[in-house]
Amino acid sequence: MGDRAKYAMLIGAIAFATLLMVQQAGIFTGIMDWTASIINTTQASIWVIDSKVEDVNQPFALRDTDLGRVRSVSGVAWAVPLYQTVQQVRLKDGTFQSVLLMGIDASTFIGAPTTILKGRLEDLRQSNAILLDEYGQQTMLSDNAPPLDVGDTFELNDHEARIVGLFRTKRSFSGYPFVYTTYERAIEMAPKTRRNLSYVLVEPQTGQSPVAVARKIEEETGLRAYTSNEFYWSTVWWYWNNTGIPSAFGATILIGFIVGVAVAGQTFYMSVLDNIRYYGALKAMGATNGLLARILIAQAALVGFIGYGLGLGAATIFGYFAIRNFSPPFYMPYQILLVVFLAITSICVFSALLGIWRIRSLETAEVFRG
Repeated sequence: MGDRAKYAMLIGAIAFATLLMVQQAGIFTGIMDWTASIINTTQASIWVIDSKVEDVNQPFALRDTDLGRVRSVSGVAWAVPLYQTVQQVRLKDGTFQSVLLMGIDASTFIGAPTTILKGRLEDLRQSNAILLDEYGQQTMLSDNAPPLDVGDTFELNDHEARIVGLFRTKRSFSGYPFVYTTYERAIEMAPKTRRNLSYVLVEPQTGQSPVAVARKIEEETGLRAYTSNEFYWSTVWWYWNNTGIPSAFGATILIGFIVGVAVAGQTFYMSVLDNIRYYGALKAMGATNGLLARILIAQAALVGFIGYGLGLGAATIFGYFAIRNFSPPFYMPYQILLVVFLAITSICVFSALLGIWRIRSLETAEVFRG
């Protein structure tokens, strides 16, 4: 701490490395979580889909008779349809915007969003009624018009859509606002197609394992059945394997780690060299290499702890405002904090080892000759 410039540079390097790694990892996990936002919103135990589907955002329509086939499987308590499609809406000023239209069972409302901010879920039974998410309320705006609210209307494929409620959920990966209505009304509003059933949502009977029931549905119907957790990770892994998102963010995270290693290691090593005569004097007085190594490790741990805390705090502030503004996505599970902590620990250990290596090779006579 005596050399404030090097002390500040050490902490700054570790804080920057922490900020970059946590922020980029948080955005990456946020994007991956967005890919499965429909699953998080719907909250069904089992999803039944076409046998080729691996990603919740790209459904292949099932036959209407598949709903009855799933209901006939032993162990199934109930099964309801779910409709999903991307449609365009026309606002009052004539502008168009794409939305993700979801149709849920009108009698049970299974698959509906759980966090209703305004209005009532039961109002979906009214004529032309829809629910709009909070993101759509803020972005589906006509020129110089206030945010949409309960009672406002817009046009969806020549059908009037009247907002009866607002809800909160995670954004979809496509970036389109969510619009929920009943299954029958969604089919009526969307262009006519031969098949309309996107998913079948299933709940197992009491005492039945969702995994076991899902496997039984696959055996008896030939369709693909996922538990909610299986479908979530299938979607995430599909984007992991088929897009460049992981490599792009992985490269940035690696750069943050390399910058931390290079700057912190070099600065710590220079600090040891600047104070080499004091370490030599301590060795002359009987200090062992082990004692001097513990001193360097303590110094590295101190600047690492402070730098990690500052970087983590800055990343958290970034995430807070990102969530408030709906973009970019940000999700910071404890695994990110643990992995980044281990990365920062390795940076500190590397920095300390450079100093330890120099001190172990130090001959006391060199100091006195100098």
